[in-house]
Amino acid sequence: MADTAAHAPGATPPPALVRALRRVLRPLVRLMLAHGVTFPFLAELLKGLFVQVAEREFSLPGKAQTDSRLSLLTGVHRKDVRRLRRGAAAETQAMPATVSLGAQLVAAWLTAPRFLDRRGRPRPLPRTASEGGGVSFEGLVASVSTDIRARAVLDEWLRLGIVRLDRTGRACLNTEAFVPARGFEEKAFYLGQNCHDHAAAAVSNLLAEAPRFLERSVHYDALSPSSVEALARDAARAGMAALKTLNRRAMTLERSDVASPAPRQRINFGVYFYSEPAK
Repeated sequence: MADTAAHAPGATPPPALVRALRRVLRPLVRLMLAHGVTFPFLAELLKGLFVQVAEREFSLPGKAQTDSRLSLLTGVHRKDVRRLRRGAAAETQAMPATVSLGAQLVAAWLTAPRFLDRRGRPRPLPRTASEGGGVSFEGLVASVSTDIRARAVLDEWLRLGIVRLDRTGRACLNTEAFVPARGFEEKAFYLGQNCHDHAAAAVSNLLAEAPRFLERSVHYDALSPSSVEALARDAARAGMAALKTLNRRAMTLERSDVASPAPRQRINFGVYFYSEPAK
């Protein structure tokens, strides 16, 4: 439960927080304008979110949440609070099927020894078992699911830019494609998941909640374009190495956790790189 005593409802928010919110929201406003999301639409969306978060995370021990209290906390009119609470739908993070299956397949391709070369890199895979046996794209798909055709997966991955075919027709993993190069629904899913989790970690740290989450960055503002390009390449190499290392470790731990009665938790670890003209 969040600490409701930290800032009284209706009081002026800290200026530093307002500046941070403007900066955080700017790229999202750009995205919304590019896809026809208007301010009235966003305002209605935010009303529902304010009421939902206040109801779930700002309750008082032993007391039921009332429309009046939620209206006081959020600044949303009580009639709107009542309407939004009655029509509240469970928030779901609908993962596209291509993302769910794809994440498992990419993880297997990056970690299973038979799909790796001597340097630990994902092998180019013949498309069918008749060409490569178990060490084929068909064998990769069968190692995760026997209910889906490998050809359908390959066609979709070619569309999304997750794989390419080399000169001999073998499937080659685009190791940069933890997020598909194409496919709006898939990229939108990762936008929601990754931005939420990054923001949730930073907000938890700012609110001094426990445990403290890893949330660090390196930033410079007096670099030449050529230096930025060099750093972007370095960041891509170091970032992918970190992702692969954690992926292998997570798969091993997940297998060992199958028999554990402990409640399940999810994790998300990511890296990013961004550049723009200095202001």
